[in-house]
Amino acid sequence: MKTMSSLPAEFHEIAKRVNNWGRWGADDEIGTLNLITGEVVRAAAAEVRTGRRVPLALPLKEDGVQAGMIPGRINPLHTMVQINQELFGPGTVACSDDAVTMGLQSATHWDALTHVSHSGRIYNGRPASTITAHARAEFSGIDKATPIVSRGVLLDVARAKGLDRLPGGHAVTPEDLAEAEEFAGVEVRAGDIVLVRTGQVQVYLAGDRHGYGFPSPGLSVRTPQWFHARDVAAVANDTLTFEIFPPEIENLWLPVHALDLVEMGMHQGQNWNLEELSTACAEAGRYSFLLSAMPEPFVGGTGTPVAPVAIL
Repeated sequence: MKTMSSLPAEFHEIAKRVNNWGRWGADDEIGTLNLITGEVVRAAAAEVRTGRRVPLALPLKEDGVQAGMIPGRINPLHTMVQINQELFGPGTVACSDDAVTMGLQSATHWDALTHVSHSGRIYNGRPASTITAHARAEFSGIDKATPIVSRGVLLDVARAKGLDRLPGGHAVTPEDLAEAEEFAGVEVRAGDIVLVRTGQVQVYLAGDRHGYGFPSPGLSVRTPQWFHARDVAAVANDTLTFEIFPPEIENLWLPVHALDLVEMGMHQGQNWNLEELSTACAEAGRYSFLLSAMPEPFVGGTGTPVAPVAIL
């Protein structure tokens, strides 16, 4: 039975326009990743011209981006469990091992389609109750995601506006995305992975974890329609919250998450470091590339750390 929703009519109107439930069949668990076809990947491989590799992940460390806003989402706690231990007796080869405890969404990551729910549902109309403490995400866990390798397109919204960083209260609109697309001289096409640069990660890199999270520029509630119209496969950006925070519509929290993940079935990524990529694309005079952003296959996971690489 569907839970009564307290979300506003504006949200539900957008949800109807971007909804992909049933588009790839009633059993589908990967949503818009279906758009990354063999043909799309072959075309993406042709984007490699110089072989320059640009890493997009933040370092995994105990003083990472998490500052306590989200309960339980802890920065990596890195522990050595053995140090130069001669496991097979004195004089044998010595081993060092370590272990990590961390929130799967604590640093550079992908959100699985099960990361949020609304009105009692997750992607493709399945009950949110299929996510449990024991079984975790029964459907659409991050382990179900197919290899996320496709053409990447950087929409450098900040650079397109002549800014180093967007101000904290800036909601990135469809008009901003179109402006950045024109600035880049590239046309976003079906199966692309779009990276949206705001420059906000600079705040974290400068040492201000709290300022990085709040206030933050981010995607407007109107952007899912732009991505849906272009059949984008996945979207990531360089902020903690992905969407503008605090929200642009008072008391409407995480609507872009709900539209992207639940309604559209589109994986989204956060805390991506797009600074070096911004420079590399400007130097090369092109904003498309081969992007490898493979999820770690945590069974039933609602997210995963990722170490993406753009190859120009």
